[in-house]
Amino acid sequence: MRYTQSSQRRTATLDYMQSMLGQMRTMAAAERCDMLVYLVEMAYLEVSDIIRGDRPLRVRDERH
Repeated sequence: MRYTQSSQRRTATLDYMQSMLGQMRTMAAAERCDMLVYLVEMAYLEVSDIIRGDRPLRVRDERH
């Protein structure tokens, strides 16, 4: 499978976002900010799903 420069950049960006979210989750947990931990964890899981191809990049409005 051949990757385009655009898809390689997207993958690198998503990997970076996942890393930063993991660090933010750890920081929020250390400060005992439970709701923030939860929200950052949801974002972490979302980017993980996108990286694996389990979720689309965009959420489409079905009405249009």
